Amino acid sequence: MMSHEILSFLRAWTRNPLHVGAIAPSGPGLAEVITREISVSEAPVIELGAGTGAFTQALLSRGLREQDLALVESTSDFAHMLERRFPEARLLRIDAAHLSRYELFGPSAAGAVISGLPLLSMPVRKTISILRGAFHQLRPGGAFYQFTYGPRCPVGRRILDRLGLRARRIGGVLLNVPPAAVYRITRRQALS
Repeated sequence: MMSHEILSFLRAWTRNPLHVGAIAPSGPGLAEVITREISVSEAPVIELGAGTGAFTQALLSRGLREQDLALVESTSDFAHMLERRFPEARLLRIDAAHLSRYELFGPSAAGAVISGLPLLSMPVRKTISILRGAFHQLRPGGAFYQFTYGPRCPVGRRILDRLGLRARRIGGVLLNVPPAAVYRITRRQALS
């Protein structure tokens, strides 16, 4: 990672540590784990809290095209950096809680949403809005990928039940600073 990216990250964290939610940018190990299940067939893909673009770069390495990505970033420094690094991606400078107000890819629904948002530090209502918006953008069978530094899924059982979702831990990265776990959140299948 370039030193100006690290400085931008530290500057954003200093201004609002609860909004940024981490003390260091996501590393390549975490980027690999959170994007591992995503292929070109999941395009288009939405990334929430795209930050410095670590997950974005991992998606491109997996064969996705920039124009198949919608990057949601409300922090100005990060948004400017993303705009320079990924000029063909769709950049939305919005709060992810308002995602349901936008039509991102026309008639095409996203196959995956990757979240770098600090859900553990957010109010429950905001977390619910983010998840509702994300699943509004996802096609049937699509998945929401979230990482956390906590010991369990950052979306609690009550929220999952309320929204008809389920979460499963799909991996972890001990060498990330701090260590992280990744969860896949999907819609529950209707009982027959």
